[in-house]
Amino acid sequence: MLFALGTPVAFAALLVSFLLGLVVRAAAIRLTARSLGLADRKESIGFRPREDIDPFGAVAAALGGMGWGKMLSVDDIPRYRGRGRAAAVFAAGPLSCIVLGEVLIAVYSVVYPDNFLGVMGPADVLLGISLPYAETVLLSLGVGLLSFGLLAIIPIPPLDGFGVLYNALRRPGPSIQWMRLWFEEKNVGVLILLICCFFPFGYPFLLRILNALGLVFIRIWG
Repeated sequence: MLFALGTPVAFAALLVSFLLGLVVRAAAIRLTARSLGLADRKESIGFRPREDIDPFGAVAAALGGMGWGKMLSVDDIPRYRGRGRAAAVFAAGPLSCIVLGEVLIAVYSVVYPDNFLGVMGPADVLLGISLPYAETVLLSLGVGLLSFGLLAIIPIPPLDGFGVLYNALRRPGPSIQWMRLWFEEKNVGVLILLICCFFPFGYPFLLRILNALGLVFIRIWG
């Protein structure tokens, strides 16, 4: 996100997209868990900064283009009412952000038909795109939310995709437990993601990953 400092409007919009991603993810997870009977129905679905913001995820957003929210452990969502329900809770946050991001990009393509969506990728926007103010804000919000969701769906701790993978397995074996031990409890997953934010210098590997994952989601509107 700091790459966009040269275009202040884009930087502000990307920052808002990250914060909005945190809010949407938290609300979607809590609403889904409550709807499926996996959480107290009286529990608020509102955003809780201390419970929903991951400091390392915020650092990744600043250095690597996009970050993540506070990790939701597979121990927090019971499997006794069905693995599908538990997996749905983990998938709700990323998918909500992806859908909302796609809606904003679709609106952008309709409002601004003379665009470059057919030849650009998420990295072009996350690095700070220079367009008229309204275009910059709308496109940056859409791509930012899309990137937040795509990053979150990657199946390694501390990202939500790991919870989807874990609950998709009937009996998580030793390899998955090993992954939990090292990537979750020993924070190797966070370390790998942060390394991807720093290396290689000038164009973080995390940004390359997001660009590859999100390319088709943007170009379909071109």
